Amino acid sequence: MLAAEIVAVYGITRSRMARRNVADLADELHARRPARGHHVQPDSPESWVTATRLARAMTRTLRVLPTDPRCLVQSLVLTSLLSARGITSTLVIGVQSEPAFAAHAWVEHAGRPLLPTNGFQDSRLLEI
Repeated sequence: MLAAEIVAVYGITRSRMARRNVADLADELHARRPARGHHVQPDSPESWVTATRLARAMTRTLRVLPTDPRCLVQSLVLTSLLSARGITSTLVIGVQSEPAFAAHAWVEHAGRPLLPTNGFQDSRLLEI
């Protein structure tokens, strides 16, 4: 069931990315209401365990599908999955300009990354 939810959220996210800017889409995904039976007490030890399990499941599911593997898409999907369970998260986008331009997105819960930061944690530009 979780894999089906991940694929559905991925499809919705990809279709909405074409029509919305990232900040508006992230706000929309953060506002997703918890589904019945999925709510986790915010900022509890259970929320961290659930958040890390969701991140791993999302990564494994999307890895085997012919999907867009970019970090921004994965971060938006994870944000939506967490929000549906009442788990707070922050979408972080880091940018560096030297030696060449590069950007990376990841999701944090309780100030800790749920997805790899790829060394960008010190170059934060935008937290949503």
